[in-house]
Amino acid sequence: MSGWVDVGKPEEIVAGHPIHVEVDGTAIAVFRLDQSFYAIEDVCTHDGGRLTGGCVEHDQIVCPRHGARFSIKTGEALTAPAYEPTATFPVRIENGIVQVRDERWD
Repeated sequence: MSGWVDVGKPEEIVAGHPIHVEVDGTAIAVFRLDQSFYAIEDVCTHDGGRLTGGCVEHDQIVCPRHGARFSIKTGEALTAPAYEPTATFPVRIENGIVQVRDERWD
């Protein structure tokens, strides 16, 4: 069971620049879109590489290796060569700190 993990202050998470964190061995990318925060597994389901090196375009992250696009809000794979979604995670702000957790194994 994973607890909440601190990511940073809201103002430290800049739109277009996801933050990579590890939660119990799971790579997670935390994004800011407007005034909301989202978290997806930081893995391209096509080749297993990190997404955080890719470009953020609107509400999508583009894989830096082969160009697959994923929805930041839902984790859905939007373009080939990825066909499987990446996991999403809950995000909250607690005492002025953005936090994320992996509740898949609770």
